[in-house]
Amino acid sequence: MLSVVVVDVAGCAVHGEYKVPGGKLVVVDLDVVGGRLSGVRVSGDFFLEPDEALEAINGALTGAPVDADGEELAARIRSGLPEGARLVGFDAAAVAVAVRRAVSKASGWSDHEWLLVHDGPQTPLMHMALDQVLAEEVGAGRRAPTLRFWEWAAPSVIIGSFQSVRNEVDMEGARRHGIEVVRRITGGGAMFVEPGNTVTYSVYAPVSLVAGMSFAESYAFLDDWVLGVLRELGLNVWYQPLNDIASDAGKIGGAAQKRLASGAVLHHVTMSYSIDADKMGEVLRVGKEKLSDKGVASAKKRVDPLARQTGLAREVVIERLITGFRDRYGLVAGPVTDAERARARELVESKFATREWLMRVP
Repeated sequence: MLSVVVVDVAGCAVHGEYKVPGGKLVVVDLDVVGGRLSGVRVSGDFFLEPDEALEAINGALTGAPVDADGEELAARIRSGLPEGARLVGFDAAAVAVAVRRAVSKASGWSDHEWLLVHDGPQTPLMHMALDQVLAEEVGAGRRAPTLRFWEWAAPSVIIGSFQSVRNEVDMEGARRHGIEVVRRITGGGAMFVEPGNTVTYSVYAPVSLVAGMSFAESYAFLDDWVLGVLRELGLNVWYQPLNDIASDAGKIGGAAQKRLASGAVLHHVTMSYSIDADKMGEVLRVGKEKLSDKGVASAKKRVDPLARQTGLAREVVIERLITGFRDRYGLVAGPVTDAERARARELVESKFATREWLMRVP
């Protein structure tokens, strides 16, 4: 678990909210007196029985140290609940997250004006650089929080920051199919993309948006709006820890995330729209341990693309995602600036296109 960063809230009322992925909203208002929680008031659109369980939760949290972690807060709540209490749409851990977000003065989605970037096709290397540049700009306060949809100019395999090239990629297969191999700044697994065959987006946000959450909690939190839109398209989807978007027909996509020293969180997702499974199998090496962990016999069977599940054109899927985000949180155009693009070009040359970066884990 990440430790919560507690700001100076002594003697003042604070407010925290946490929307449980696939569940209900939990709201906490409290005061901090003498380094401890006071006047705790939990509310939300959840279901709870019996009625007196709500006061039991408030009482269990009152007096807790302001720097208590999520496990301690959740344990207090569970021990304070009356026997037979039923929590529906939330749990003790969700209340703990809301408390930690209150004491860290976390922000919510709607506290920000969101910008949209959806420009023309970029090279794989340029996409890697733009991810770093836009995240750093948001962290520095020079750019508002941003949602960026990617368009690909060429096929690519994108490996995670800590993956071994030789373990993940059949380089001869990649050369044979004209596929460029690049390394991104986030962790996670390898991605196989071809123009028009994936839906990829990035969220660049201040870390306040995920304050008080562990990495696992923030993955689910940042993906929740996508799941909502996909359900509106008729898909039965869910978040599968740590970082997968899954459906009853198979995996749709995966996420990766990085917290930057500049004060930003970068969260990006690639979902398969259509896939050449045979080609992917000739380029990616999928280890036996990973296949065993997923309970499947081959990499081909792990992915079920959006084209088949929705029957919609890729452009329509992207437009529905953009509209869904805009309806929930607001979204205005915020194209990449000339200065940002110039900085990205510099990073391509100095970092992402270098053999040192690509082969830093041979």
